[in-house]
Amino acid sequence: MHLHDVWFVLIAVLWIGYFFLEGFDFGVGILTKALARDERERRVLINTIGPVWDGNEVWLLTAGGATFAAFPEWYATLFSGFYLALLIILVCLIIRGVAFEYRGKRDDAQWKRNWDHAIFWCSLLPAFLWGVAFGNIVHGTKIDAHFEYVGNFWDLLNAYSILGGVVTLTLFTFHGAVFTALKTNGEIRERARALALKVGVVTALAALAFLIWTQVNHGDNWSFAAMVVAALALVGAIGMNQLGREGWAFILSGITVVAAVAMLFLSLYPDVMPSSLNPAWSLTVSNASASSYTLGIMTWVAGIMTPVVLVYQGWTYWVFRRRIGVQNMPA
Repeated sequence: MHLHDVWFVLIAVLWIGYFFLEGFDFGVGILTKALARDERERRVLINTIGPVWDGNEVWLLTAGGATFAAFPEWYATLFSGFYLALLIILVCLIIRGVAFEYRGKRDDAQWKRNWDHAIFWCSLLPAFLWGVAFGNIVHGTKIDAHFEYVGNFWDLLNAYSILGGVVTLTLFTFHGAVFTALKTNGEIRERARALALKVGVVTALAALAFLIWTQVNHGDNWSFAAMVVAALALVGAIGMNQLGREGWAFILSGITVVAAVAMLFLSLYPDVMPSSLNPAWSLTVSNASASSYTLGIMTWVAGIMTPVVLVYQGWTYWVFRRRIGVQNMPA
């Protein structure tokens, strides 16, 4: 296996980790409108992700930086072609982070409502747009012989990519509802479980259509195996949620995210950005990669630093593992 193949796998792992962690993070942000009935319950929801949301976003920064260093052609084409969509996501992530930090700075109802709107919309839009972006990457975009994107923003809004956006939006919301049930107690826990069932059914229908479409057009035996795992895990997560086994439900909803994203990367390989104009103009792991020397240095750095980051982040989740409820919120 060449180093560019290794780094394709590593970048896939980074995106999988990001969507697993930021997925429930986005889901909780979306659910602040659907689950919370008053200010104290809204604070409960925000506090479930308060210690970890910024750490979750580190996975995105690392994935972007690794793509820039390991596959500069892929990075250049992706970020120039998807510029507006990625800019919207970036602005949302900035506003969302500010909202978490600033909503409690003033004891004013209107001030908090404004930041609550920001948390909701800046969680919903990225959850949808990430699905649109990856749907386009797998489906193929208008890349010319110079490896440059020659389409426009509206070319990215096709039926396949929009369905991908619906899948990530509903899947992340379901993942967030299961996480909320796992991290809370009292009435909000029961409402989260009830909502997870409803969202889970919608997610299953949308995901099944999207994954089958992906498999028929781009899949192989490996992607089919990942699709089966994703489908079984999603059904299992819904079932465990109904049984009140929130820990297992969260593990299985996480496996659903992992398997679904893995299927996209398995369907994509050896391309990194297929061209819909001419397959010969597609960006691949070989023609988009950096030099072997660069990839070698990156491999050593990643081998040393990655375990450190994983241990630290795991420790953070362990420290903040307790359930919380309105009784923990000052009146």
